Amino acid sequence: VVTLPSGLQYEVLATGEGRQPKATDKVQCHYHGTLIDGTEFDSNSSVEFPLAQMIEGWKLAIPEMTEGSKWELYIPQELAYGKRGSMPTIQPYSALVFEVELFEVVKPAAKK
Repeated sequence: VVTLPSGLQYEVLATGEGRQPKATDKVQCHYHGTLIDGTEFDSNSSVEFPLAQMIEGWKLAIPEMTEGSKWELYIPQELAYGKRGSMPTIQPYSALVFEVELFEVVKPAAKK
């Protein structure tokens, strides 16, 4: 398990050989999110989203991954939802665990 200065921890489960996303990119991935006690709060088999709109822990971790990689992220509360939580399942000050598989860095649509 690697620990970053921010407190974010990750474990590399599989290493891909594709591109690395930038913080401004959209990515397509699979993820499974749980609380520390194992309670699942979210899961998606294939979703596309801009990294800029994600929690801070994702903004720090995903740009370090390459396409085809699978990581387990251990996100401290201050890099997740902090004191506000995300009701009903994520209580304030909750640390989160995500298993994330990065499928693709999505190319922006051509400008017309």
